[in-house]
Amino acid sequence: MAAAVQTVPIVCTHKLDKQFFDSHTEEMRVPKIFRGVDIGACTSKWNAGYLAESLGDAKTTVHVCAEEKLDFITKNFQYKTLEFREYIRRSSRPLGQPLDDYFIDPHEKYYLRSLGEDVRKDTANIHEQHQQIAKDLILPQVFLEKQFFSSVLRIASPCSQLWTHYDVMDNILIQVVGSKDILLFPPEDYPYLYMRGDKSTILDPDNVDPLKYPLYCKTSPYRATLQPGDIIYIPALWFHNVKARDFSVAVNVFWKNLDASFYDSRDVYGNKDLMPAARAQQGVDKAIKTLSTLPAQYKHFFTLKIIAKLQQSLDD
Repeated sequence: MAAAVQTVPIVCTHKLDKQFFDSHTEEMRVPKIFRGVDIGACTSKWNAGYLAESLGDAKTTVHVCAEEKLDFITKNFQYKTLEFREYIRRSSRPLGQPLDDYFIDPHEKYYLRSLGEDVRKDTANIHEQHQQIAKDLILPQVFLEKQFFSSVLRIASPCSQLWTHYDVMDNILIQVVGSKDILLFPPEDYPYLYMRGDKSTILDPDNVDPLKYPLYCKTSPYRATLQPGDIIYIPALWFHNVKARDFSVAVNVFWKNLDASFYDSRDVYGNKDLMPAARAQQGVDKAIKTLSTLPAQYKHFFTLKIIAKLQQSLDD
């Protein structure tokens, strides 16, 4: 069983600007919910009918999964291309209502993460890809304009749950329609989350098998429930697992909180490790290959020596 779960603190404010935001986040880089912020008419307008009519026959690529929990590692979902109108119809149906024209399962779940015009080169920007609805949204100016990276539209079926992962940039998640449960873990929990790349192999952090994942009990989770209009700050490197309670529409805004030179210019999703870290990991891969030429006892000894050196660099 994990350590006691902390609750993400809530700050009530009507206005959220960079000065106010920094005063609540800069010193302690922990998640925080800002409630009561004016984000525009979107909270009253973005129902399923309005979104279907506004976004119409524009095509979009979505995740379709027979299960509630999407798993990026095992790829338990399929990608499908649908018109927005059709996607909204499918994803907004009441929980438990089956589909006649399903792809995988009558009770399949849907998840959309918007992409740029050219998915290989462009980042998502709601004001460029979805101008029809972007006019209803006021994005809080909590960072400098030159730091902006992307604004991602996310639309999900009731009870759909996204895999636990981290991002390398600071971001805010603006919940517009529906409620959402979020479980977050600090960067220091990396050794206990059984990571593969930037994603955890623990699919359901609320029901963890202690025999399969014995170190999970050492985590220090934070829990939050977002209501329509809430904005949660998720610092870079914080792991998060997100579950929609009902039909959910949100906008996720990312910005480069570090100098731009640290980030991979080819990264359009905001999840590639920082350039120095990526180079360091290449060095580790090379070291592992080199050590593999040694007899087993020597390989083990010198691997422990290198680990100790890395640990010492953390302690210094």
